[in-house]
Amino acid sequence: MTEAAIALTGIRKRYGDRLAVDGIDLVVPAGTFFGLLGPNGAGKTTTLSIATGLLRPDDGVARIHGIDVWREPLVAKRMIGVLADAEDLFERLTVEQLLTYSGLLFGLPRPTVGRRTAELIELLDLGAAAGIAVSDCSAGTTKKAALACALIHSPRLLVLDEPFESVDPVSAANIRDILSGFVAAGGTAVVSSHSMDLVERMCDHVAIVANGRVLASGPLDEVRAGRTLEDRFLELVGGRRAGQGPEWLRPF
Repeated sequence: MTEAAIALTGIRKRYGDRLAVDGIDLVVPAGTFFGLLGPNGAGKTTTLSIATGLLRPDDGVARIHGIDVWREPLVAKRMIGVLADAEDLFERLTVEQLLTYSGLLFGLPRPTVGRRTAELIELLDLGAAAGIAVSDCSAGTTKKAALACALIHSPRLLVLDEPFESVDPVSAANIRDILSGFVAAGGTAVVSSHSMDLVERMCDHVAIVANGRVLASGPLDEVRAGRTLEDRFLELVGGRRAGQGPEWLRPF
């Protein structure tokens, strides 16, 4: 039986009167490139935050490679690389300082941190921004710096929420190569994205989430069921409005 990189059982999370995650059961097999899809407000970010120990669930258990995230958080979090939102970064640091600080936080020896920081700066084409404060970087550069921070401690699992948002096409291609190499070497990558095309091209497993529940999960071809991923998504999630809009939008 394939080991689970992530195993969520009965996860629930409520914000006031709103049930954001409603009893989610989800398994991400180790060594897979896993895509998490869902409309806005589906519960994707909340689910990933719970899975990575950033948000405590109201009910349920989250395990990373068999380790209970909330019983042994330090052990679990050493195995995870999370793509942080820009507002969660130390924006007064330069990009190079941010990577160095991230490596030291994970307890890496300083020589190792220095070597990996230099390698990641080159790998992600961050050389021109290395000495610039994160607050002064473009959205795309900040995204790449956040990805470098997620990679620096050599995690077994990467959890990336919209990793290609604001990133230019060349950088996006480089990031795809990095992630594909990571998975080919035995790592697990989980990508939450609204881009059906990207998920369909990159991922071998996928889950579709709506209203805080998993509607389908498994190997990509199994979930697609002979259709495109977009068609299958729309069939499961619903909400598509047919027609060309009101008459006044067609004045010509």
